[in-house]
Amino acid sequence: MNIDLSRRGFLRLAGAGVAATSLGAMGFGAAEAAEAASVRAFKLTTTTETRNTCPYCSVACGIIMYSRGDVKAGETAELMHIEGDADHPTNRGTLCPKGAALKDFVHAPTRLTHPRIRRAGSDQFEEISWDEALDKIARAVKDDRDANFIATNDDGTPVNRWTTTGFLAASATTNETAWLTYKTVRSMGIVGFDNQARV
Repeated sequence: MNIDLSRRGFLRLAGAGVAATSLGAMGFGAAEAAEAASVRAFKLTTTTETRNTCPYCSVACGIIMYSRGDVKAGETAELMHIEGDADHPTNRGTLCPKGAALKDFVHAPTRLTHPRIRRAGSDQFEEISWDEALDKIARAVKDDRDANFIATNDDGTPVNRWTTTGFLAASATTNETAWLTYKTVRSMGIVGFDNQARV
């Protein structure tokens, strides 16, 4: 038996074969349709998706956290899963080993969730409220600035410096937040200002 097949005819036949096989591989076959009907639902479909920033280093990778429970309705949210954010320009969905283990960091029994203070003469830390912690910080900042602010130098030139307090800013932030932090710190006269990215 002699088959007379031109080069062009062979390419057409091969192309039709590739197209038919591709359609079957994409799920248009009967076996694939039957298998798709028996697949269970994706486990994160009933969760709330929240975007955030990894807290570990100064790279500021984007993460997506999945939780169950309606916080607005008074329920406690349970963190189910954390993964890298593929739409984030910094990490494009990848995470380092520390970032990949963030769920364990969140659920760690030793994780601090409230401010603590060690009072004078004590060897123990005690939990205090956020209001008390912020009031103590504000009072310490105000007292130190009032006592040590330098308005002018020796020849009367205005310098508006405050050299006895320093400020360490976070690097896992937006450009807008970083700009506002810088302006706030400099407007108080603080000279010692650095960023966590350099530490």
